[in-house]
Amino acid sequence: MFGNKVRIDDELYARAKKCAELAGYSSAEEFIQHVVEKEINKIMGSDSGEGDTPEEIKKRLQGLGYIE
Repeated sequence: MFGNKVRIDDELYARAKKCAELAGYSSAEEFIQHVVEKEINKIMGSDSGEGDTPEEIKKRLQGLGYIE
């Protein structure tokens, strides 16, 4: 799932980690991936949620702690 790596500032990562904990994500990486996906969808104009695969929906629900 996480084949590519992106370097970010240590302070930004620490802030993302804190946000991930507060929001109930299982990891900072999961939170960062969700935020990046959300921003890309906003820019690309597909933030409506249409076309999400069942696997994408399942990952989001797991990240939010609704399912295991």
